[in-house]
Amino acid sequence: MHLRRFTEADVDDLAALHGHPDVMRHIDNGRPVPQAVVTRQQLPRILREYDELPSGHGCFVAAEKSSGKFLGWLSLRPAASIGLNSGTELGYRMLPSVWGLGYATEGARALLHHAFTELQVDLIVATTMTVNTPSRRVMEKVGLSLIRTFFEEWPEYIEGAEHGDAEYAITRETWAQQHDHQQSSPEPIHRS
Repeated sequence: MHLRRFTEADVDDLAALHGHPDVMRHIDNGRPVPQAVVTRQQLPRILREYDELPSGHGCFVAAEKSSGKFLGWLSLRPAASIGLNSGTELGYRMLPSVWGLGYATEGARALLHHAFTELQVDLIVATTMTVNTPSRRVMEKVGLSLIRTFFEEWPEYIEGAEHGDAEYAITRETWAQQHDHQQSSPEPIHRS
């Protein structure tokens, strides 16, 4: 897998990802996002962020190396999700057809390496619904630790919300200690 910036040509793949009910069931209002919202709002925001966010941050297409096939996305952004107060937020969404194949873990590891070695970020945070066990497993596999479970008032109920949300985090110091033994680094993010 490799990571690259989004382009306008990715609109249909992004719409398929955000329009998939299984992908969205633990996100925002728990419902698929209409194609028009992806086309008019979400993709333009992603593209603007490459200029507006600190260098090296943003949302990146996860693509299969051999074919270029769209697998999903991973992101690094200043923490803005409900319940997060500081740090740089790691995010990811993958197509259900590739769930369980290790792509989210591979991409998250690459972004952590990028954040801590190239961007000199001090703290990576992530959050998901407590009931989203697969997402929590990804966070744990890449070294993030559970910080807390928290409860927020959401405008609409999503199944499982009564169990709260989980916040995970890792500092650059902890990440460096975990990776002292590693000799190789993941493939870099392609900026063009």
